[in-house]
Amino acid sequence: MTPPSRLLAARQPLPSLPFDHAEGCWLYGPDGRRFMDASSGLICVNVGHAHPAVLRALTTQAGKGTFASPGSLDPRLQEGFARAVTAAVGRPEDRVAFACTGTAAVEMAIALARSVQRARGEKRRHKVLTASLSYHGNSALNLALSGHRRRRPHPDDGFGLGPAFDPPYPGHHRGCRLDACDATCAAEVGTAIEEAGTDTVAAVLVEPVNGTTGGGYCPPDGYLRALRDICAAHGVLVIHDEVLTGLGRTGLPLAAHQCPASDADLTVLAKGLGAGYLPISAVLIAPDAAEELLSSGSPLPLMGTMSATPLQAAVGMATLSVLDDIGALDRESARGATVTDAVREAARGLPVVTGTRGRGYFLGVELAPGTQRRALAISREQGLLLYPFNGFQPDGGGEGVIVAPPLNISDEETAFLGSALRATFEQLASETTSTDRTRGAA
Repeated sequence: MTPPSRLLAARQPLPSLPFDHAEGCWLYGPDGRRFMDASSGLICVNVGHAHPAVLRALTTQAGKGTFASPGSLDPRLQEGFARAVTAAVGRPEDRVAFACTGTAAVEMAIALARSVQRARGEKRRHKVLTASLSYHGNSALNLALSGHRRRRPHPDDGFGLGPAFDPPYPGHHRGCRLDACDATCAAEVGTAIEEAGTDTVAAVLVEPVNGTTGGGYCPPDGYLRALRDICAAHGVLVIHDEVLTGLGRTGLPLAAHQCPASDADLTVLAKGLGAGYLPISAVLIAPDAAEELLSSGSPLPLMGTMSATPLQAAVGMATLSVLDDIGALDRESARGATVTDAVREAARGLPVVTGTRGRGYFLGVELAPGTQRRALAISREQGLLLYPFNGFQPDGGGEGVIVAPPLNISDEETAFLGSALRATFEQLASETTSTDRTRGAA
């Protein structure tokens, strides 16, 4: 008899797979069977598993020293990492604060934004406004701010906080007078600022591309720029949560690069920075805001024990080097078109697929109600591991799967991804049709 598990951890719809080792885009079971990691773990293994350059940096630095506080020992390695991060995303003059997780980095960005406002003499500005479909991390504060319906905290635990405006996504912008949202829908953010009390709002926190909460919804052209202009007019800072989308996941170094002139005051990076090798996250803060913060004399918030260690710096720089080598940090041409095309072609013409969305290497496939679990099971049979998302519709429904392979997936592997997805959706469609016929006959 198997003893009961002592592990408290997140569960997915299907039982976990036996696991032996991983390499590149592939996970291997004890029997040698392999599965394509088509969701990059939790959309974080951006350079694949067991990359030799990252492993070499990890083991070399571990042999030299894993921990050194940058406040007491010369942080030359961490300083080099900070410069590498700012260069990677085209913000070379920014200052950087490091942390360990996306959740911690978002909280740090919120604290930094409030500190900047106070440094400007705006003592009442403390509120942070978010969208009604969003996710910003798994802490009590971040869940209270987020518009993740299935993870909303109990009303007694939410600090009285909640999302303040609707995003410009189909079916989610309530009261929109347009057939489809456009950049003018950012006026909703201005209204939310005014209703909250302009002199009380420190920042607006948004995902430039929606993550797993809604499966890759993208804002209309010009929306992020309009949002930035509105916030600037109200003296409100903009925070971009690029925990999932940053460092090439949507085809450019930042998802915000898809919309020119939309640069945030603070940008949060995480998943792709450590790429599943180490927990690493960062907050980038624009030069003017950073100077105001530093000149105020106030202590920097949320600097943790394990923030900015030499081991993080070594692994982070190796990861950035790999991303640069494969072209993922090129701002001139977006990557991922072959993956996007493969996913869309796999879903084409099948009624069981009710929509596809996303960019680059991050795609959401929305499925007919009641089919997600079976889709995950069939994809496993096809040698493909996908990630589920659900509960995103305003009525609490909606389900689908995320397709987000490592950014260094080869053309041959992309072809496998497309064929395995097509086989999955075709079998799912066939089974769904058969079930509907049986119910009709009964």
